Amino acid sequence: MSLDSFLQSVERRAFKLAVLATRNEADAFDLVQDSMLKLVNSYSENESAEWPLLFQRILQNCIRDWHRANVRKNRLYWLKGDSSAGCDMERGAGEHWESTIKDGRAETPHGLLACEQDIERIQNAIEALPYRQQQSFLLRSWEGYSVEDTASAMQCSKSSVKTHHARALKALRRALENDDEHIEKTGS
Repeated sequence: MSLDSFLQSVERRAFKLAVLATRNEADAFDLVQDSMLKLVNSYSENESAEWPLLFQRILQNCIRDWHRANVRKNRLYWLKGDSSAGCDMERGAGEHWESTIKDGRAETPHGLLACEQDIERIQNAIEALPYRQQQSFLLRSWEGYSVEDTASAMQCSKSSVKTHHARALKALRRALENDDEHIEKTGS
């Protein structure tokens, strides 16, 4: 496999992962592009079997750096008293990721609306997770990485990955169950 074909195979999923982590499509695009450039510049000579894990590690480091920079930026704006600046928490970001989910209900207008609402609920629940739980959940459950590979990408211990993943699953279940209870009570 060539490096170009590898990058083409991971770009869409990496973008979706970055959008969920940043909640901003422009920042997510920049992070994925930077990660790809770093992989090409530093690891293009490595074996192709090493590229997926190296790319995920680079992407996760870029996302972590982005979060750190936003924390610093938000502190500076808060100290200056500028409430209009800071982290962009754009809710519409990432609306393209639902195209990978197939559901038979989407054959009717009512079914399509129900699918879109389910996707939005799941996306909101994932976005609400703390960063490390979100990272662990997306790498383990969405990308399908093993505990060992996730620990390597996140640069933490295997037990930390297991803990973050378990907490993420518990929080997602709780959030989605609460949404279901709210829908049953209100009828919407």
